[in-house]
Amino acid sequence: MTPPGKVRVGIAGLGRLGRHHAENLARRVPGAVLVGACSPVAEERAWARDALGVERVHEGLDDLLGQPDVDAVFLVTPTALHAAQVERALAAGKHVFCEKPLALAVEDCRRVEAAAARRPDLVVLVGFVRRFDASYRAARAHVDAGRIGTPFLVSSRTCDRNDPTGFFVRFAPTSGGIFLDCTIHDIDLARWMLGGPRPLRAFATGTIALHEGLRASGDVDNGVATLELEGGKLACFFASRTMAHGHETSTEIVGTAGRLTVGQNPRLDRVELSDAAGVSNACTPTFYDRFEDAFLREATEFVDAVRTGRPPPLTLRDATEATRIAQALAEAQRTGRIVELG
Repeated sequence: MTPPGKVRVGIAGLGRLGRHHAENLARRVPGAVLVGACSPVAEERAWARDALGVERVHEGLDDLLGQPDVDAVFLVTPTALHAAQVERALAAGKHVFCEKPLALAVEDCRRVEAAAARRPDLVVLVGFVRRFDASYRAARAHVDAGRIGTPFLVSSRTCDRNDPTGFFVRFAPTSGGIFLDCTIHDIDLARWMLGGPRPLRAFATGTIALHEGLRASGDVDNGVATLELEGGKLACFFASRTMAHGHETSTEIVGTAGRLTVGQNPRLDRVELSDAAGVSNACTPTFYDRFEDAFLREATEFVDAVRTGRPPPLTLRDATEATRIAQALAEAQRTGRIVELG
C-alpha cells in the first residue's frame, strides 16, 4: 500500500547510472516509492527484485507504462531511444524524468516539446544534473547578485578517467560522439550562467590520444570547442576520456567585474597529504562520485514538482538548445569548418 502523497515511480534502464537512480528512488528520495522497473537484461531485473524489493519487474517499457500504479517514470536508457520513449510515456499519462541528452537530433527534441505541450498537466524534466549541484547553484546565485558584473565568458571542461576496458568505445556508435555525450553538460551550464543567449557560430576539433577504436565511429577521445553567442558572449569547452587522475569537472565564469571558478581541484575530500613527494590529494574517480548529492537533489526536485505542480527548474527548450549546439560542435569536428547556428 502506497502511503498518501507519495509519487509512485517506475524506472526503465538499470545499467550503471540506472542503478544509482533506482537506489535513490527506493531508499533516499522523500516522497517517492519505487513500484516498478524494466530492463531487457535478466540479471538487471533480478537485481531490482532482490536488492531493492521491486515487486513488479518487466522486460519491456510498454509493460511498465501499462502498470496502473505508476505515476511517473525515470528513463535511464540509451540516448537513441529517449525521444520516442518520452512520447510514449506522455501518451500513457505519466510524468517523465529523462536522462540527458533528450535526443541525438534536434527534430526529435522538438517533437518531444510538442508532445509535452499537449500534456501541460505532466512534468517532464531532462537530467542536466549540474544545475542541481550545490557549488554550481552557489555560482549562479553570485551571478544573479551581480558579484562578477555581466558574465561574458564561460570556460568549462568534462574530463573522465581513462577506461582501459573500452566501454565508451563500444558505446560510441550510438552516443552521438564526445560533444553530445560529455560536453552537453558544459553547453547547458554555459547557457545557464550566461542567461540563455542565442548561439551564433561553433567550431570544434579533436584528437584520438589513446583509443583508436573510436575512429570507426568518427569520434575522438579528446575534443575542444568554441561557441560564439549573441551579445558578444563566448564559451570554450574541453572534453576528455583519457585522464590519468580521475574525473574532473571544472568551470570558469568571467564577468566584467570578477570571475567565478567551480571545481578547479577535483578533490575527493578535504584531506591533503604532504610528504617527500610534495602536497597531494585524492581525486574523484567518476562523475557519480563528484555529483552524487546533485543526482539525489535532481530526483527529489522532480518528485516535488510532480507532487506540487511546480514547474521544473529547466525546460525542454533548454534541452533542445543543448542538443542543437552539441550537434553543431560534432559537425564542426567532423568537417573542420565553422558551423553557423544563428
